[in-house]
Amino acid sequence: MTILHPSLVRLGAIQCALIAGLLVGCASQAPVESVERQDERTGITVATLAQPLTFTETGIYDPLAPDQTQATMIYLGPVAWDRMGDYSYLLWVQLAPGVGGHRIDDIRARGAIRLQLDDGPVELTALTMPTKVGDPYPPIAPVGETAYFTADGALLRRMAASRRISLKIRAADLTPVDFLPLQDTRGAFEKFVIDQDLVEPLPAGKAGGSGTKRRP
Repeated sequence: MTILHPSLVRLGAIQCALIAGLLVGCASQAPVESVERQDERTGITVATLAQPLTFTETGIYDPLAPDQTQATMIYLGPVAWDRMGDYSYLLWVQLAPGVGGHRIDDIRARGAIRLQLDDGPVELTALTMPTKVGDPYPPIAPVGETAYFTADGALLRRMAASRRISLKIRAADLTPVDFLPLQDTRGAFEKFVIDQDLVEPLPAGKAGGSGTKRRP
């Protein structure tokens, strides 16, 4: 049986406590704001979060080599395009590979990314980003992979309704890896859905409800 040095045990406990503190503190953070800008080349109005949400890899801490591991990070943000009243939506994702953890090969592959929502998992489907439109979010990491996934108003509302969103990513060895958020996902998506007029209306005849909504 391997006996760990007390200092390593203490270090592992400290790191776990710090991560737990970050995750618990998500609920107390101010929600990430949403912003709009006009794409100079196309005139399309692009709405995003002011900054994408950060998700961190779990299950990689090695108490025997605490300085040789660095968690892989995934950044995710919603995007809304307004082409003179014709709205479309997608999810932007960037992978920033870490060191000593799970190897992630291709986040665009079928079944590579699943959203874990309160009402069940959602497998994301990759799409090709039109080259005529500029990147909705600036690159976060100098290396890594960026991909775009289909979305619609219904999915964004489900994400806004979930108390917490996490990701399940398929590693190169087919192991499912959990990625946990470092921010308040619910607050960010609630703000985005409200700003984009995607809130599901009350049925006609109910107080405050008109039975219609501006966008699908």
